[in-house]
Amino acid sequence: MATNHKVSIVDIAEKAGVSITTVSRVLNGKGEEYRISEKAQQKIRETARKLNYVPNQFAASLKSGKTNTIALIIPSLSNPFFADIASEINVEVRNRGYATIIGDSDEKIDIENEELRQMVSRNIEGLIIVPCTQDWASIKKMYDQGRPIVCIDRYFEDADIPYVSTDNYEGAVMATRHLIDNGHKHIACIQGVHESVPNKLRIQGYKDAMIAAGLNKYVIVGDEFSIRNGYKETKLLLQSKQRPTALFTLSNTIAMGSMKALREDNVSIPDDMSLVTFDDHPYLEYLSTPLTCVTQPTREICQLAVKHLFFMLGNKEIKSKQVLLRPELTYRKSVKKL
Repeated sequence: MATNHKVSIVDIAEKAGVSITTVSRVLNGKGEEYRISEKAQQKIRETARKLNYVPNQFAASLKSGKTNTIALIIPSLSNPFFADIASEINVEVRNRGYATIIGDSDEKIDIENEELRQMVSRNIEGLIIVPCTQDWASIKKMYDQGRPIVCIDRYFEDADIPYVSTDNYEGAVMATRHLIDNGHKHIACIQGVHESVPNKLRIQGYKDAMIAAGLNKYVIVGDEFSIRNGYKETKLLLQSKQRPTALFTLSNTIAMGSMKALREDNVSIPDDMSLVTFDDHPYLEYLSTPLTCVTQPTREICQLAVKHLFFMLGNKEIKSKQVLLRPELTYRKSVKKL
């Protein structure tokens, strides 16, 4: 057989000595239904394997109306946290015999809406999304039309769309209290995207922890979950009249930018500046000064999100549509006791 020849069920039928209809029924899992002998079924499957037969999923989906495909849309594949989510979701979905199409909204609503349109045109069966803004019109429309959707990490507080995320408020309180407990009073917070729910809750947790400790002069700067934002805002904070003794960055990408700025100005962590960040990543442990961080249960979040999605795909009722999992504080060496 020519190397460029695409193997079809006709080739399998000829090689196995059976009809094309019989091959089709066996490969579509209907051998028992049509009372095809187990011996014949085994022979057909073995022949298909030897010929390296790859089923035409597009043709199958036209016939059945099912694509066995779900979509995942995240704000940035270059962000290690979202890259971890993509990896975990892909594994969970693959284990269920489905494929994942991944889109990147680049934190822009117009791109997110275009990604949604593209995904719908590919007849996806369900969607997991980290929404980039609080504009839920397009997502809500899809959900109300009956398409299974689960928000992950970021979500809509005032919509009934299912979500799985971290208790961001509690994580921020834990991180801020840790700095306060170590004697820090001048703690600056570098935030990410203002309108995202996790950012809002982290800011509220930071503020409440500061106020509870009698520290009413808090500093909040920044506007995106990026290295650039962390770098720029840290540079400005180092030039301020009352330089902070500690930084609380709301993502590990922001922390990377902060560390670059501190290093350029010969500010040592933790001797000259303490640093705690939201989000863990393996590389944080291997830095010259390993970073203390708020660790989100990413794997559990992804597993639960996929479980919820497949419950909906199976028309099963979800007992708890909105789930927040508790984070942990991972202690390393980036905080100095004053």
